[in-house]
Amino acid sequence: MSSGGRTKKVKLRGSKTHGWGGKKKHRGKGNRGGKGHAGSLGHRKLYYLKYLPGHLGKHGFKSLRRKGLASKATAINIGDLLRLDQSAEIDAAKFGFDKVLGAGPVSRPVTVKAKLFSAAAAAKIEKAGGKAVTAE
Repeated sequence: MSSGGRTKKVKLRGSKTHGWGGKKKHRGKGNRGGKGHAGSLGHRKLYYLKYLPGHLGKHGFKSLRRKGLASKATAINIGDLLRLDQSAEIDAAKFGFDKVLGAGPVSRPVTVKAKLFSAAAAAKIEKAGGKAVTAE
């Protein structure tokens, strides 16, 4: 053993506080300062800022799809659908799509069958001389 002062290895028998100062210090559950994330905005805030950065507060956003509020319909643009199939009658369900949107050119008369149509898609199809047929 070193010739210096007593170390913590010594059991400190007979000592009332075992080197922890006052009688109530280092004793009981209250010594811990709460459990779980207690104190994360108070007495343990610096710990959280230093060792758990980004833990506190809200970050980013949840999409409507992740919240379960978005439409489950899968969509395709009319221009892409016409590129996929060159026939005069196209069924969007055959390609796995529920809704037809209006982006892209419609250069020929075509009958498109789908569950849903956007207003722009239906207008483009009918303007080109085709039909937008709503399927169940």
